[in-house]
Amino acid sequence: MDKQLREQIKEIMQHEVVPATGCTEPGAVALCVAKAVETLGAEPERITLRLSKNVFKNAMGVGIPGTGMIGLPIAVAMATVHGDSKRGLEVLTMPETQVEDAKQWLANNADRIDISVKETSDKLYIECIAEAGGHTATAVIAKRHTNFIFLKKDDQLLLDHKQGLFQEQDNDDDPKDDNRQRLELTARMVYDYATTAPLEELDWLRETVEYNNAASECGLEGMGLHTGEILMEQARGDMVHTVVARTVAASDARMDGCTKPVYSNSGSGNQGICCTLPTYYYGKMKGNSDEQILRALTMSHLMSIYIKRGIGRLSALCGIVNATMGVSAGLTYLEGGNFEQIGYALKNMINTIAGMVCDGAKPSCALKMSVGLYSAFVCAELAVHGRVVDCTDGLSESDLDCSIRNLGRLGKEGMNQTDDMILDIMTHKRN
Repeated sequence: MDKQLREQIKEIMQHEVVPATGCTEPGAVALCVAKAVETLGAEPERITLRLSKNVFKNAMGVGIPGTGMIGLPIAVAMATVHGDSKRGLEVLTMPETQVEDAKQWLANNADRIDISVKETSDKLYIECIAEAGGHTATAVIAKRHTNFIFLKKDDQLLLDHKQGLFQEQDNDDDPKDDNRQRLELTARMVYDYATTAPLEELDWLRETVEYNNAASECGLEGMGLHTGEILMEQARGDMVHTVVARTVAASDARMDGCTKPVYSNSGSGNQGICCTLPTYYYGKMKGNSDEQILRALTMSHLMSIYIKRGIGRLSALCGIVNATMGVSAGLTYLEGGNFEQIGYALKNMINTIAGMVCDGAKPSCALKMSVGLYSAFVCAELAVHGRVVDCTDGLSESDLDCSIRNLGRLGKEGMNQTDDMILDIMTHKRN
């Protein structure tokens, strides 16, 4: 693989694997609010949020870091009182005193916040309108969690990248991102990069382990649904059980509002946790070399990015599907598997968990992660023994990339009605 291509792939990874505090949807909403308030230049008398249904459902029931509270109102309050848009997806990282300020503001001003779903074909869309003293500021994020495409104060247009917003291509207006999107990844390209790139080009991924392991340690103390804590108590030294327990503990922590940032993948902290910790823990417990573990981490993250591209940034298909497929590739590599066997693992995964739906970000995401991870271990084990689902089965074809594209079609096109139904159920529950 030539140097220019390697640099393009590394740029893709560094664009998609970034730190984030708390669930990325409330974080992105808070980022949009912070920008609108900064543009307004005053404490808003009213904040109006219009969100795509995918953003709305992913922000309804998830813990907000350091608050002990769930949902968007407290995230909006934090962004209003002490938000700093320069912090990106770490905008909700605040000291306790600032969190208390936000809680007090919310107690006095909850009626100033209006949140609703906006009918839009874009799955990731956040529009914030802040008003005060006869002035209005509007900020819009779309396509990606940190991608501002519109900014306006009163009649002064500050940014307008709305043209072409609803095209199928999921890119920013940044020319660099256009270059990233134009690079058509393949499974073979992912494998070649992960197995041949100079180690110094991969070394930055070590920090993902440091961050995400810290979240796991928090989760093992008992957070969220306590999934990781309970599984760890029952692991009794079993390698697979221990790896799953330690990994899902980080999701327990993140979904319950842990203040520690994690490295995300494709805009999702849970996907970043999933792509990082299993390959690291399993490699360490098996005695793989540091180089093998680093290459497995690369395989896991990059394969997930490749698969997620076909599905779309937000979808009714749970992100644990593509993330644990990446894990299955990393595990197969750690077991000594070649490219063909990694393809077997991916096809096995496609025919195992393709139907897992996303019903919002919440503590029970840790349970879905556990299901995906146990499947990844089974599918990888079958793969290294040369066993793969038939090309006549389900979504699989003889060609690996075609099989992955079939999964993408399911998530991006086939589950739109499912998305509508999930949101309708979630917003009409009698509880």
